[in-house]
Amino acid sequence: MSLIEGRTVLITGGASGIGRIMAAMVLEKGARKLILWDIDSSGLDAAVAELRGVHPEVHGITVDVARTEDVARASGEVWKSFGGVDILINNAGIVVGKYFHEHTHEDIDRTMTINTLAPMHIVLEFLPRMLHKGTGHIVNIASAAGMVANPRMSAYCASKWGVIGWSDSLRLEMERLSPGIKVTTVAPYYIDTGMFAGVKSLIPIIKPQVAARRILRGIERDRIFVRMPFIVNLLPFVRGILPLRLFDFVVGRALRVHSTMDEFTGKTAE
Repeated sequence: MSLIEGRTVLITGGASGIGRIMAAMVLEKGARKLILWDIDSSGLDAAVAELRGVHPEVHGITVDVARTEDVARASGEVWKSFGGVDILINNAGIVVGKYFHEHTHEDIDRTMTINTLAPMHIVLEFLPRMLHKGTGHIVNIASAAGMVANPRMSAYCASKWGVIGWSDSLRLEMERLSPGIKVTTVAPYYIDTGMFAGVKSLIPIIKPQVAARRILRGIERDRIFVRMPFIVNLLPFVRGILPLRLFDFVVGRALRVHSTMDEFTGKTAE
């Protein structure tokens, strides 16, 4: 029996990309109810309509997670209509893809708000009830960019660095306060969605279906971290033992990671 079976699942950024793929997969795994949040109302309506052909208990709420008041409103709707959630997947995110001096103040604020602050506010809305019940699973999708710096990703790296630090601290708190509440932090390399169109990489770019499947497997196996592909698991160790300039050479020049964003053309949000 899957740990997803019979559960109520909420996925942010659920109208497209890996959010949309995970939505279909949790239904295949027997989720009782599925709630999708997305800022794209038309895309959300289309995703909900399609998924309801598989399962009647699929619901969409249009939410701009950058607006805390919108998060609070949508969370209230979830409480009122569905009585909370069992599994929360913080998937929504954006990337700017410029050198830092080319950012606007709005670019910086929106990147940090959507990628870092929004997951915190969303969890804060649902965690008290999870604590009351003593069960739940929170999944925070960060990035390998939260472990290694990269040109044209400075604000994005900062935002994902923040997610990793907060998410793993949250895990430690739950292990102390309520061990039935699990926290999984996901740190993937580039995923082949429109969000990173134009990226060129020596390391294979992850297929969306593979990424979605591994994230859900991480929930089922209660993984603390889900890093992908395998080479990303080596980053903390390699970064820890190598002098920084040598690490820069290995990652930046030998593996060519520092040039991956040179031809970036992708959309900014997922």
